[in-house]
Amino acid sequence: MPSWFTTLNLGQILTVVGGLLAIVGVFTKVWKTIRPVWRGIREFLEDWRGEPGRPEAGVPERPGVMKRLATIEAEGAATAGKLDETAVKLDAIDHELHPNSGSSLRDQVDRITNTLNEHIAQQQG
Repeated sequence: MPSWFTTLNLGQILTVVGGLLAIVGVFTKVWKTIRPVWRGIREFLEDWRGEPGRPEAGVPERPGVMKRLATIEAEGAATAGKLDETAVKLDAIDHELHPNSGSSLRDQVDRITNTLNEHIAQQQG
């Protein structure tokens, strides 16, 4: 044994042990306070990075935030393209529902209505 250890008396040993217990107690108290925060940070980072799938355990891949954002952007671009197509179709329908130069569906319905009204007027009178 080292010479410094053999020269310790009971009071010094108890002081060292008490100091170590105090350090362990303080560390435990601090760890209980920090642990939930650390768990939250760890879960956030795991969600950010994502997890690879484990087919042998039946666990699907969980993509990370950046991959999810890329998917959202790609789907948004596809949706924007579909919205543009729909807007063109709606403009064409709107064009047919309002009178214009005489070629719209509304103009043709008005012509048929006028012709029918004239025919009815001739038959009645």
